[in-house]
Amino acid sequence: MDVPLNVKVICSDGPCGRTTNLILMPTNDEITHVVVGDGHYPETGYLVPMERITESTPESLRLNCSRAELSNLPIFNHAEFIPSGLSGSMVWPYATTAAGFVMIDHEHIPANELAVRRGADVEATDGHAGSVDEFLINPVDNTISHLVLREGHFWKQKDVTIPVSQIDRIETNTVWLKLDKHSVETLPTIPIHHGRS
Repeated sequence: MDVPLNVKVICSDGPCGRTTNLILMPTNDEITHVVVGDGHYPETGYLVPMERITESTPESLRLNCSRAELSNLPIFNHAEFIPSGLSGSMVWPYATTAAGFVMIDHEHIPANELAVRRGADVEATDGHAGSVDEFLINPVDNTISHLVLREGHFWKQKDVTIPVSQIDRIETNTVWLKLDKHSVETLPTIPIHHGRS
């Protein structure tokens, strides 16, 4: 199963948001949840168990629950607005949303698990190799079978499929490979899905 990130999600009663993160158990590379952001501002993301996915395409995921059932699932993140003491300026890494307030996004990751988002860095043994585009999942046990790496400059982008056996470790926002950059370039490539926004 292909579990794409940043694609639309459809509940049994209609569209309900987009995929924002995958939650995985780093000890066995099992994907336990996909995070579905509701698309509102500030966005709330819901932890959706893999068993809720009934169909996956490069452009969308379909769930076996209604939008109301989705909103009752555990929340992955929520926004908190706190006074900043500033007026309309930028505060790194948070942006002020209105004069005097800063929005902080809190993530609730299940114990002993990691969140990986599209665009996370992928590091080869000799330096930066690209970024995470998506993961291919074994539907039998929901473990990662391949990482799809996006590499190259905007005008020469390609997706490279890396077997999970060549992943050394996964940390928050970084996937470390057992391969050097030259070895990555010799792996099979797949077409990039240009329809995704």
